[in-house]
Amino acid sequence: MSVLPAPVRPSAIAGHDDWPDFVARTPPHAPAAGPRARIAAALGVAAPVLPAVTEGAGAVRDGVRTTELSWQTGFGPRTRAWLLEPARRTGSGALPGVLGLHCHGGVKSVGAEQLVDLGPASSGAALDLRHGCYGGRAPAAELARRGAVVLCHDAFAWGSRGFDLADPVPRVADAVAAAEARWRQEGVEPTAAQRYDAAAGAHENVVATCADLLGTTFAGTVLHDDLVALEVLAQLPGVDPGRLGAFGFSGGGVRAALLAALDERLRAVVVTCMMTTYAALVPGHVDRHSRLLSEQALRRTCEWPDVLRAAEGTAVLVQYGRHDELFPAEGMLAADERLRTTIGQRYTGSWFDGPHRFGPAEQDEAFGFLLRQAGAAA
Repeated sequence: MSVLPAPVRPSAIAGHDDWPDFVARTPPHAPAAGPRARIAAALGVAAPVLPAVTEGAGAVRDGVRTTELSWQTGFGPRTRAWLLEPARRTGSGALPGVLGLHCHGGVKSVGAEQLVDLGPASSGAALDLRHGCYGGRAPAAELARRGAVVLCHDAFAWGSRGFDLADPVPRVADAVAAAEARWRQEGVEPTAAQRYDAAAGAHENVVATCADLLGTTFAGTVLHDDLVALEVLAQLPGVDPGRLGAFGFSGGGVRAALLAALDERLRAVVVTCMMTTYAALVPGHVDRHSRLLSEQALRRTCEWPDVLRAAEGTAVLVQYGRHDELFPAEGMLAADERLRTTIGQRYTGSWFDGPHRFGPAEQDEAFGFLLRQAGAAA
């Protein structure tokens, strides 16, 4: 009796088809024993390796030199990144280096570009995020203008590190069809970026399931990309590797907290609109968040404030919005109290009267903190 061949199904990880082999052959990231090691093991983080960096075009705009960089993390498409630094330096000494970590935003067609001013070359999606999340500012450019070297990169699943969704798996195809029906009803002609983001939104859970089956996690794979970027930043000419920091808003705040927990080189970190307790998210807020925040493996290891507790030696600023629609007040208050109790003087909790955002006032506070803490001479 002959057996008919199974129909060929689309790849769930198209564009990253070498991911399984990478996970299988790459040793785990292994910080020294203790909370750092437990977090790295829980998330299944692969060990980062310093990549060869290719330098692309550069331009000077409003006192900031912006240069495009790219590198290969070890699997999938090349990472696109931007290096921002003061166009004119006073003196010849190295400057503090800061990683700018883009948010989730429900938008995967762009990543780091939301933090960078590319002038006329800026994409519509990046401009929309800048307007909605950052008060119209390009935060990385603003920080570079104040005297830091800032590196911003596309994380796994965003921008240049996105998936090929031209032939999506059925679950994703159904989500795209539903979005197209809504657009037709509303008389909207979607852009290519909007079509991609509709597919990518549904695809994230598929990617997270793949990560689980491979023995890693979605958050852990994003964190691997961030660790590679930190390796790049630390070795760049003109950057003092002893004065490193990071900042991130929302999903970028998740990444900033995890990066601080796993790499002791960060002297300062700013986490904006992303701190809570797990219990506060259920049942009313769990649907507002991605697997970046809600990995069960991490939940079994520690509470969210304890991620920053693991970042021993790092000065921490957490910014809370009193009217943050993504996080209930009781979760933020409980996290604030836990951090004050557990990490003491290296923690600063700041509350502002506003929604889920990283506006100019919050940026001013964040960048002042980074330049004082990470920027000070060792």
